Amino acid sequence: MSYVLGIDGGGSKTVCILMDDSRQVLGRGEAGASNYQSIGIAAAAKAIHFAIEALKLTNTIKISAICLGLAGVGRSGDIEVVRSMVQELQKSQFLPITWDLQPANIIICHDALIALVGGVGHDVGIVVAAGTGSIIFGRNQQGKTKRVGGWGYILGDEGSAYKIAVTGMQAALKSYDGREMQTSLVEDFKQHLGLQNIEELIEVIYRRGWGVKEIASLAPIVDLAASSGDELANNVIDDAVEEFVIATSTVIDALFSSNSSCEIVITGSVWRGKSQIHERFTTATVNQFPQVKVIFPRYEPAYGAGLLALQSL
Repeated sequence: MSYVLGIDGGGSKTVCILMDDSRQVLGRGEAGASNYQSIGIAAAAKAIHFAIEALKLTNTIKISAICLGLAGVGRSGDIEVVRSMVQELQKSQFLPITWDLQPANIIICHDALIALVGGVGHDVGIVVAAGTGSIIFGRNQQGKTKRVGGWGYILGDEGSAYKIAVTGMQAALKSYDGREMQTSLVEDFKQHLGLQNIEELIEVIYRRGWGVKEIASLAPIVDLAASSGDELANNVIDDAVEEFVIATSTVIDALFSSNSSCEIVITGSVWRGKSQIHERFTTATVNQFPQVKVIFPRYEPAYGAGLLALQSL
């Protein structure tokens, strides 16, 4: 029996699963963020260590492969940084683990790949991730990959919770100015944030030091308004859908022939909204590409990392 570790390291938490060679999950641990680009190498390494420790292993287990799918890992220099983290892990005296790792059994990749593999259960298909940020990533049977988006909240992240929130607030302020039709978003933002006047939105966004995550947390306000029939809010959701359809079609055209079937897995908080955004996306995409199937994830990204680790054996 061989055992592997699959690690999903993001900007908010790190998940580690222990898997055997029959694809059975034997343990699961969680820790804090491990995006070293934002929290530093030492803190990221500590989070990965804690996630493994959180498996609470009672017996010493030999690990034959490990896959780390981490946010912020996209260049060769990033991979070397993470590889050094793995080397330090292997020196740890505090984990009930023995290591039997060859270089080929240490898989380091970005989190979009493990989201794809976990989502569909194998490594061919497309993932459309829409949470705080957004990215579309695909891989075909020949191993060719294509990424669209993922450029961050200033340069990209179209359709993300952050962009939906910002566009929704802009729509509310335009309506307040008289540049747009009336919208419930003005009152919705006021009530949610406890504002006396929508003009106080300036103080909230600019003076309270709100970051991307805090702003992204306002996306459900736009989603709920859209689900209630507000036209401006629905325009925001429609724009997000259009961006995802364009990005997804770009990946399909780059990787799959016109008669090739593939699965598209949608992940992230945006798709769980009440405005039927995933139904809108599914309808628009399947109308354009009848051979594709849009699904929700079958497994979590850490499970995808475990599958990639098993493939290396």
